[in-house]
Amino acid sequence: MIALPSPQQLRYLTALAESRHFGRAALACSVTQSTLSTGILTLERQLDAAILDRSAGKHVAFTPLGLELVERAATALAALEAVAEAANAARTPMSGPLRLGVIPTVGPFLLPRLMPVLRDGFPRLRLYLREDTTAHLVERLETNRLDVLFLALPCDCGDADAVPVARDEFLVALPKGHRLAAQDAIPVAALAAERLLLLEDGHCLRDQALAVCGLLAGDREEQDRFAATSLHTLVQMVAGGLGVTLLPRLAIAAGVAAGTDVELRPLAAAGAWRTLGLAWRPGAPRAAEYRSLVPMLTETCRDALASPPPQPGAK
Repeated sequence: MIALPSPQQLRYLTALAESRHFGRAALACSVTQSTLSTGILTLERQLDAAILDRSAGKHVAFTPLGLELVERAATALAALEAVAEAANAARTPMSGPLRLGVIPTVGPFLLPRLMPVLRDGFPRLRLYLREDTTAHLVERLETNRLDVLFLALPCDCGDADAVPVARDEFLVALPKGHRLAAQDAIPVAALAAERLLLLEDGHCLRDQALAVCGLLAGDREEQDRFAATSLHTLVQMVAGGLGVTLLPRLAIAAGVAAGTDVELRPLAAAGAWRTLGLAWRPGAPRAAEYRSLVPMLTETCRDALASPPPQPGAK
């Protein structure tokens, strides 16, 4: 009979693959570094296989077989956790830990409203939050490090199940006194002559803004030198006269432009919005629970989007 690796050994392996550092991996597993190192070595002997390439010196490097085993270990751990999740979901729905991933252009503007609603609706739920770009969140979802994502659709979400929750329209942010501010709504064609400020590569809002304007990333290589890391920075860049940008109403309603010298105008374009939605792994044991969150999220988003946006320049 084949001696099977233990779940703890698999956790050591996946933690080391994620951090590429024995100390950080040990910390993530709540064990000493020597315990984790011994666990990996024991696993190699048990499998009679070289998992780590020890010719790499102090750097953590995996053999080709080691990389394959990491993927299989992640799948095995996900399956084991699904067993426990299924039992817990049947016993007490919407309780225990829930690992929620959210993108940076949504989290700061929606979570202050959403958190109290979740606490009141599900007092036994323990929510753990992770804010990151879409690609990183999807990777964590696929490797069972997150349970559910709240992001902008459509996205490259692999085979995840996704449900739309709300429509978040774009508005044009202009420096105070900009010539286009005289118009009630800004045609997309009018932005062609403007420096369009964007978030850094990796943010889905960047790609969505380009798509709304009918542009490709390569069309804006010069402007990339002015890319921002957050919507707050983007607003300050517009206020400083560096260019114009598109902002989602969710962020504007939350006050991202309040107290700044920017002017906001609707964008006159078909499809000038993004869709906010919830996504989870296909076949997730708690899928019914995740779906039950949709009405609550829909109502919270509706209230947030209906809030009158604070007037830019108002102190």
